[in-house]
Amino acid sequence: MSPDRRAERRHVAVVGAGWAGLSACVTAVLQGHRVTLFEMARQPGGRARSPIEGGWDNGQHILIGAYRDTLALMRQVGVDPDEVLLRRTLELRRADGTGLQLRSGAAIPAFAGAVLRCSSWSWLERLRLLQACSVWALRGFRCEPDRSVSELCRHLPAAVQELLIDPLCLAALNTTAAEASAAVFLRVLRDGLFGGHGGCDLLLPRRALHDVLPGPALQWLRNHGAELHDGHRVMRLQPGTNGWHVDGNPFDAVVLACSATEAARLVDPLNRAWACTARSLTFEPIITVYVSCPGAALPCPMVGLPEDDSSPAQFVFDHGLIQGRPGHFAFVVSGASAWVKRGLDTTAGAVLDQARRQLPPGQWPAEHATLEHIVAERRATFRCTPSLGRPASVVAPGLLVAGDYVAGPYPATLEGAVRSGARAAATLMQSPQASTMQNSVSPAHRPP
Repeated sequence: MSPDRRAERRHVAVVGAGWAGLSACVTAVLQGHRVTLFEMARQPGGRARSPIEGGWDNGQHILIGAYRDTLALMRQVGVDPDEVLLRRTLELRRADGTGLQLRSGAAIPAFAGAVLRCSSWSWLERLRLLQACSVWALRGFRCEPDRSVSELCRHLPAAVQELLIDPLCLAALNTTAAEASAAVFLRVLRDGLFGGHGGCDLLLPRRALHDVLPGPALQWLRNHGAELHDGHRVMRLQPGTNGWHVDGNPFDAVVLACSATEAARLVDPLNRAWACTARSLTFEPIITVYVSCPGAALPCPMVGLPEDDSSPAQFVFDHGLIQGRPGHFAFVVSGASAWVKRGLDTTAGAVLDQARRQLPPGQWPAEHATLEHIVAERRATFRCTPSLGRPASVVAPGLLVAGDYVAGPYPATLEGAVRSGARAAATLMQSPQASTMQNSVSPAHRPP
C-alpha cells in the first residue's frame, strides 16, 4: 500500500450484514480501510439468509446472469458461482410444457426466437409483442416516471400479459403490474432481458443461501482483519469532531446498511427530511411455502402457475432438479399482502390445493404432498410504484446509506443491494465537499 493510500485509511463502521452491508465491508477493506461490522441478528444475509446450522432459507431467491456485481463479489470472497448456482436459460413455462423458453445466444435474437416459437400465443399476439419491444428499444427503454406497467402494456394482448408481463413484473418488482413503475420495469428489461449474452439466465441457488455469499463473505472479512459484532443493535449515532460515534465509539465514517426502518430511526435526529423519505416507503411481503411430495418431479426447475383468488403461488421450484433433493419443492407467492391477511395456515392450504389442481397427476402425486415449512418475509421489498421518491445514499459527509431501497434505477434486488453497498463504500474516498446534506433526499424516480 502506498504512503498516500495509508494516509487515506479510515476506520469505517458498517451497520447491517445483509448483502448491501457485506458488499460495503468488502469494498472498504479492498480500499485499505479498517472495518467494524455491526449486525443485530445472529446470522448474516438480511432478507436473503438461511440458518447457519441448517433449516430452510427465508425464501426462494433467484439471481440472473445480469447480476454482474453480485457474481464478482462472490468470486472476491472465494465462492465459485458455477458451483453454488444452477444456470439455466430463462423459462416461463407451465407444467404442461407450454410457455416461453429462451435458448442461449445473443440476447435480442434469443428473445425474438423464443417469442416466435411460443405456441401459447397466436401469430398476431407474437408479432404485437415483438413490435412493442421494438418501440421500447427505440425509445431507449425509457418512459414517463408516472406510468404503471399496466399502462405501458395496455395495447398488448391479454394472453401476452398473462404469460409474460404479469409474472415477470411480480418476480422482478414484487408489485402488481397495475401498481408497478413502468420506468423501473423497462430498466429491468433493458439490463436483464436485453442486456447481453446470458443476462437473463436464471441462477438458482444449489446450496443454502448462507453458503452462496453471507457465510463466505464473513469469513473473508475475518481473514482480512475486519471486526465483527453480531447480536448488536446499534442504538445511537452522533456526529463527532472528525467523524461519527456509533454507540459512543468513534469512527471516521459510517455506512448504514440496515433496513429503511432502522436507518430512519438512527438518522432522524440528524436529518429529519431523509428519515421521513425512508419512512414513506411501503413494503410488500413474499411468502414461500416449502412442500414435500415424494415421487413428484417437474419438467424444469421453475414452473409458472396461474394465479387467482384461490391460487396464491406464481411459481414452484423443484429442489430435486436444483439442489439434488428429490421430492422437495418451494412455492412462491409474490405480492402477498392479501394472503398474509388471510393467514399463513390458509395460504399453505390454498397452495397445496393449487398444486393438486394445476400440476398433472403424473408430475404431482397430490396424496403424498405435505407442508414442510412456510416463511413470510413481511417486508420483503419496497413497493416499486411510479414516481417513487427514494432516500439518497448520502446523508451527510462521512455518513452514507446502502440498501436495495436507496435511490437508484433498480427495484429491490440482490444486485441493487450489492451495488449500493459498493457505491457507498467507494464514496468514502470522496472529499467531504462532494457529499453534502443537499443530496439527502432523492427526487421522484425519473427514467434512467
